[in-house]
Amino acid sequence: MFRYIYILLTTTALLFVSCEHALDLIPEDQVSGGNFFKTEADFTQALNAAYHPLRVVGPDYYISEMRSDNTHYEHNPAIQGTAVAMRSDIANFTNDASNNYSNQMYYESYRGVSRANIILGQIDQSALSQEAKNRFKGEALFLRAFYYFKLVRYFGGVPLYLQQVTNEEEAFLPRSPKAEVYNQIVADARQAIDLLNVPSGFPQSGYATKGSATMLLADVYATLGQYDEAETLLLDLGTMGYDLLTNYADVFSTANKNSRESIFEVQFMQGLETGMQSNFIYIFLPKCYNTSLITFGVPTRNTATDGGGGWNTPTQDLINAYEPGDPRLETSIGIAEGTYDGSYYFTLEANKPVTGYEAPAGKVGVPYIKKYLNPHSNPNNTDDNWPVYRYADALLLLAEVQNEQGKTTEALVHLNKVRNRAMPDATPLATGSKEVLRELILHERRVELAFENKRWFDLIRADKAVEVMNAYGEAMKQQHSYLLPASYQVDVRKLLYPLPFAEVGVNPELANDPDNL
Repeated sequence: MFRYIYILLTTTALLFVSCEHALDLIPEDQVSGGNFFKTEADFTQALNAAYHPLRVVGPDYYISEMRSDNTHYEHNPAIQGTAVAMRSDIANFTNDASNNYSNQMYYESYRGVSRANIILGQIDQSALSQEAKNRFKGEALFLRAFYYFKLVRYFGGVPLYLQQVTNEEEAFLPRSPKAEVYNQIVADARQAIDLLNVPSGFPQSGYATKGSATMLLADVYATLGQYDEAETLLLDLGTMGYDLLTNYADVFSTANKNSRESIFEVQFMQGLETGMQSNFIYIFLPKCYNTSLITFGVPTRNTATDGGGGWNTPTQDLINAYEPGDPRLETSIGIAEGTYDGSYYFTLEANKPVTGYEAPAGKVGVPYIKKYLNPHSNPNNTDDNWPVYRYADALLLLAEVQNEQGKTTEALVHLNKVRNRAMPDATPLATGSKEVLRELILHERRVELAFENKRWFDLIRADKAVEVMNAYGEAMKQQHSYLLPASYQVDVRKLLYPLPFAEVGVNPELANDPDNL
């Protein structure tokens, strides 16, 4: 049975509470490090709390996948409240520094950083065994690197907190240059690799391992264009027991959580009392009166203004990207068929396959993300983990960094291994051109990793985000009259989110200065 990461709510009192500033001081009337960090149980509680922000930071589809050409949203002109508008603004590239969804990424990432810093400040002076110290320190360093990688990719240069904040002066730091933030991420991930062990078996525990830290650092190096460093790390992953599962669909079954293909995933668990359930499928379905035809007979009214469905809706552009006969299309996307009423809510009448779908007269077919659809018993209470890194991602990234070094033959091996898992009868791809292969790898990453929050960063890494999103935006504005002329006016400044307006206001050292991006 999986050793799930239970988030102990009592630890929240021990650590930081959310306020107007990203990093807040420990309340004077709460438990402190001086009288708490004594046993492995104490550090386990603190470590679990440091993992907790991943439940927001990991499934970041609002500010990542919906920012790309993979997904859009279901427009409902009758529901245009603040929460709806802010999500739509992100997809439309009309967001500003007051957007709650990009700001949430900032604050939750720093919540994770602060909790990791507390562990790192206490672990070396503890009386724990060296083995236990290595594990706690390695995981805390991995988490800090992971959170800062999120921050620097979304916001550019950010304040760099490397120790527990104990007074007001320490709480207000200026933005560090991106290079300095990346240097710290590399240092933390390197140390995490040295301290952590490879997976002891499969299914894994859910905690970060040497493989998780190795994949994170390879991702960082690929982002920085240090392809040889990334290649070495990705080749190392092949010695740690990871492999592709035989069938693509099995990767997303809740029966295979933390499998041999998983390098790191955010842990969720269904149940009315766990507080750890996921609900992605309900967010990805249309806003409808009854979801039961799709949600395994669970009769759910999915019409809430800010918590219902209609988000991260697959685009026709993505549907068209799949090769004929690629089973990943049917695994990843379904069609909810039905009708809209005068309030623009959807009555779900049938669950249809996406391949070759054409809506019958009087009906509407709405694509939805299907790969996270698994049996469950209670509404908005599912068992799906969120995949952050898996071995298929590693193989395709390895193909990318090898191709960028001119190693096209080696790159094709890894590219075809992933593609042929899905389509074993397909003719293997072959090309001697670095430029052509670059496009093939980008395409393969799109269809293999759809809805796993990879596409936006893939476009940025390939230096194609501005070009692709402007062209996509023009097509979307031709298709949807509700999109304003200001939508999809994408330039290099739109590749990063502004720092939260409230954060800049409370911290005199900060500014949304383009020179610091």
